[in-house]
Amino acid sequence: MPETPATDLLQKSPASNARLLSLDFLRGFIMVLLAMESTYLYEHLHQQAKGTLLEMLTAQFFHHPWHGLRFWDLIQPGFMFIAGTAMAYSLQKQAEKGLHWNDSFRKTLKRCFWLFFWGVLNYAVRDHGLSFELWNVLTQLSFTTLVAFLIHNWKPSYQVMFCAGLLVLTEILYRFTGLPGFDQPFTDQHNFGNWMDLVLMNKINPDGWVAINCLPTAVHTIGGLLAGKVLIEAKEPIKKLLAWGFICLAIGYALDWTGITPVIKRIATTSFTLATLGWCLLGLAAAYWWIDIRNHKKRLFFFTVVGMNSIFIYLFFEIVGHRWFNGYTAAVTNGLMSMTGMPEGLMHILTSLSIFALEWGLCYFLYKKRIFFKL
Repeated sequence: MPETPATDLLQKSPASNARLLSLDFLRGFIMVLLAMESTYLYEHLHQQAKGTLLEMLTAQFFHHPWHGLRFWDLIQPGFMFIAGTAMAYSLQKQAEKGLHWNDSFRKTLKRCFWLFFWGVLNYAVRDHGLSFELWNVLTQLSFTTLVAFLIHNWKPSYQVMFCAGLLVLTEILYRFTGLPGFDQPFTDQHNFGNWMDLVLMNKINPDGWVAINCLPTAVHTIGGLLAGKVLIEAKEPIKKLLAWGFICLAIGYALDWTGITPVIKRIATTSFTLATLGWCLLGLAAAYWWIDIRNHKKRLFFFTVVGMNSIFIYLFFEIVGHRWFNGYTAAVTNGLMSMTGMPEGLMHILTSLSIFALEWGLCYFLYKKRIFFKL
C-alpha cells in the first residue's frame, strides 16, 4: 500500500502511532544534505571559501580526517538512528494489525537483503572491473536493522545493556586481539578493523573506513528504535530523550577528553558512537517538539517530499548520478554558462544546484503521483 502523504499527517496528533511529520522532516533533511554532497556542492563552496572566515564553516561539511568530530560526521549516525525510529512505528503498526513475529521477521529479513544488495551494487562496478566492498551505509544498515529487530521485544533496560555490550566488545577487539601489524587500536591502517577488512574483502580502505563499524553503529539503530518507543509510549517523551541525549554526550566526550578512547568516525569508536547518539537524540527531541508539539509545520514540504522517497533518491544520486546524470547535466549547464563569461567557481556552484534541483523535482513528481519506493 502507498504511504500516507505528508499533507495528511498534518491532522495527526503527536500521541498517534501514525508516522510523525518530524520523522519525515529529519529523514528528508539528511537526504537533502547527502544529495547536495553528491553534486560536489560542498567541494565547490569550500574551494571558494579558502583563505576566508567561511573556510571553517565549509570544512564542517567534510568528514574529520581522523581524531575529532565535525557536523558531517553526524550524517550517517543520523541516517541509521532515524531508520531505527521509523522501525519502532512500523513494528507498532504491524503488531496492531496482528502480524505474527515470524511474518515481521520475514519482512525485515527481506528489507535487510535488499539493503545489502544495493549497498554492495553501489560500488560493485568500477573502471577497473568488479569490486566487493562492505563500507557503504546501506550494507552497514542491513546488519544494524536485523540486530535491532531481533531485540525489539526485549525490555528497554536489556536493550541498553545489549548496546553497552556491543561497545565493550568493540573496545576488546580493538585493544586486546594483538594481531601483528594491526595491534594499534586507534591508528589508521594498523587497527583491528583494517585486519577484518583483509579477511572479508582482501583489501584495506585507504581512507580508513572499516566494515566492522556495523558492530558499534548498531547502537545508533537500536537507540533510534528505543527513541521511537519513547515517542509512542512515554507520557513526557521529550524529557526522556533529552536526558538520554545528554547522558550519551557526557560519556562520549568524557571518554575522548580523558584520553581513554578518542572520537574517531572512520572506525566508529565507542566515544564517537555515544557522542553522535547523544546529538541524534537531542535532534529528534528538538524536531518533535518544534514540529509535532508546537505545530510548526509550514515550509517543511521541501524536506518531507525527499524524505518520503529516501531510499530511491539515495540510490539515484549514488548510482545514476555519479555514473551519468551529474556529468550530463554539468555538460549542459557549464556549456551554457561559459558563453556568458561567468567565473568558473560560480559556474560550478550553480551547476551543482541545478543537479540538485532536478533531483528534487524528480522526488516531487513521484510524490504527486503517490509513488513511494520502499525496500
